[in-house]
Amino acid sequence: MTLAPPRAAYLHIPFCLRRCFYCDFTIVPLGDKADGGHSAGIARYLEWLHREIAASPDGPPLSTVYFGGGTPSLLTAQQVEDLLEALGRRYGIAQGAEITLEMDPATFDEARLRALLRGGVNRVSLGGQSLDDAVLEGLGRHHRRHHLLEAAGWLSQARRRRELRSWSLDLLQGTPALPGRPGLASREAALSHWRRQLEGALQLRPPHLSVYDLSVEPGTVFARRLERGQLELPDNDLAADLMDLTAARLEAAGYGRYEISNYALPGHASRHNRVYWSGARWWGFGMGATAAPFGRRIARPRTREAYLRWLEEEVPAPPESPCPFPLDERVMVGLRRREGVAMERLLAEHGLGPGELASLKASLSSWLEGGWLRVEGGRWRLTDPGGLALSNSVLRDVLAWWERQPAARVWAADASMSAGPPPPIPSHPAGAGQTVAVDP
Repeated sequence: MTLAPPRAAYLHIPFCLRRCFYCDFTIVPLGDKADGGHSAGIARYLEWLHREIAASPDGPPLSTVYFGGGTPSLLTAQQVEDLLEALGRRYGIAQGAEITLEMDPATFDEARLRALLRGGVNRVSLGGQSLDDAVLEGLGRHHRRHHLLEAAGWLSQARRRRELRSWSLDLLQGTPALPGRPGLASREAALSHWRRQLEGALQLRPPHLSVYDLSVEPGTVFARRLERGQLELPDNDLAADLMDLTAARLEAAGYGRYEISNYALPGHASRHNRVYWSGARWWGFGMGATAAPFGRRIARPRTREAYLRWLEEEVPAPPESPCPFPLDERVMVGLRRREGVAMERLLAEHGLGPGELASLKASLSSWLEGGWLRVEGGRWRLTDPGGLALSNSVLRDVLAWWERQPAARVWAADASMSAGPPPPIPSHPAGAGQTVAVDP
């Protein structure tokens, strides 16, 4: 199988004002009063990032670029423009490329936004998370509701002026019950509160919405609170009800659900995150970033010191025989998408045939019989919203099936490059472009 060369690039900007209570990303907190792009530490890091870009292998012009973090909106407009020029020198940037910058509502004003747009950014991912100040404080966020409303207004105005192609709003559902507001711990109160959050978000009319379930990751403030019994999270039934409410309300408002956590108005699905979900290749640059330009993941070190040593000692080169991603990963990311997976064709690409197809179908029989997983026209897909709400359980069964296959052991023995985790969605997390995506 011939792999398409990467036409997408992810740049990790690790700097934040503070670390949120749920965050386990690779970040460097600067403090709430930090002066963003004028920090000497940021300037040094950007020198290293430019060095990595310049030393990277050749490739075709880029169709998508994604600045993630961290908080990339802490950079100055000139710093962002300089990075885009560096990518342009190394690869070129295709006409009509989607260039996304993650922005925190409290880190920019309208003048700063317009400068970023003049420098080449044409899509913004706004990290709102909530429109409730108490929830934002409980999450450890720096911004407040008024910052979010103001930022959303500037983005909408820029879009009306045709300075901005599109923008997305991130929200977190299933947030913890709030101290002093125990009523939110009840099912009815939690659903009512979330319904108001959705209505408030829809009033802002973002062309794209990413709605993530809160997950508690090891080493975070929330993980420590959970261990001490100080964190009250929704149970599985309430979490499923919240997801159902989200799906129904956003569908009624005209948003299409094209991935478990992502909804878009027609023409506004993110092209870049589609790359991750489709099994296509991408470049990744920066501390803690993950790249997959040759079919295997390459994870960069997660500290500045280790990242600098890595830059000085190693420049990634293509392997002699590029390989596709392991089958279980392609199945799992494919089932997150609305259109699902062309399973027979995908198995054939990995040298597997009717026997393995029948084995996988048997392993997932309870989901097929229950109507949560469907096979239509050769494509396997989770139903919306029921199957998508149970996706974690379905995907665990996929992984268990794969681990029983001889091909899985062959793949593990043949692995020659470090396999890192997928890049953050974006928050890590964000796609509908045929330019880059190669549907499995």
